[in-house]
Amino acid sequence: MGRPTRVLVRVPGSTANLGPGFDSLGMALALYDEIEVETFETPGLFVDVAGQGCRHVPRDERHLVLRAMRLAFETFGGAPAGLRLRCLNAVPHSRGLGSSAAAAVAGVTAAAVLAGRDPELERDALLQLSAGMEGHADNAAASLLGGFVVAWEAAGSARRFHAEKLDVHPDVHPVACVPDVESSTKTTRGLLPEQVPLADAAFTGSRCALAVLAMTRRPDLLMAATEDRLHQPYRRPAYPSSLRLVEALREHGVPAAISGAGPTVLALTGDGALPDGVDTDGFAVQRLPVDTTGVQVEVR
Repeated sequence: MGRPTRVLVRVPGSTANLGPGFDSLGMALALYDEIEVETFETPGLFVDVAGQGCRHVPRDERHLVLRAMRLAFETFGGAPAGLRLRCLNAVPHSRGLGSSAAAAVAGVTAAAVLAGRDPELERDALLQLSAGMEGHADNAAASLLGGFVVAWEAAGSARRFHAEKLDVHPDVHPVACVPDVESSTKTTRGLLPEQVPLADAAFTGSRCALAVLAMTRRPDLLMAATEDRLHQPYRRPAYPSSLRLVEALREHGVPAAISGAGPTVLALTGDGALPDGVDTDGFAVQRLPVDTTGVQVEVR
């Protein structure tokens, strides 16, 4: 394909872990960031941001989308002299809904297209670049591929990420409960121990395997499949109100877990509604269908 000078990229946010699948399970959600990139032959950089995070994100080379683009241009070539970036963000920042992964996927995808590459043919390279920026592939793979993903990193000295996309059962209807407070992934990861009891590791491993079955074929097993002993209990000091909501939802029969690094709570309902009697004060409740397509590009 030729080299366009203007592209629009639409990328979904995501949820990760889904309880036991720490750094390995992810799912794309119908909540989208849009970026428009235009290139010029004369040097210059212009960045406009609207929507989520617009008051706080940098307007220079530190912007995450731009960092992802620069990294991708090193791989694909074709870096332009001048560039204008416009961002319209709908994915909340620092809430556990994959905003940084969405930015990374958007940036590397835009750069690939501007370099004259077909993003469908470069899916593996896009995954390596975006997941490499994240350090794990669950959110990045979900935003890139859409649907429910199982992601892993190859063993050995050479770092390489892999992911497989699966179809979510039609009876699974995600609902996100998004608090006003933010949570830093770096901070919440710092709460995790270097070692966990063998019994807890075995418990969580079995639930992770069960989660793949439950999400794709047996949603009636989601309550057991979303149990976790690996990371959520240790992160309680970072967002106690979120874990209280998780516990309240589960007491009312709704499979629920912390979304990614939190503090958003993910409820996997059968009808897209939360039961009466669950106190969601302090949380914005939003039904978010599963996105099945992943990142989309329009050449303008």
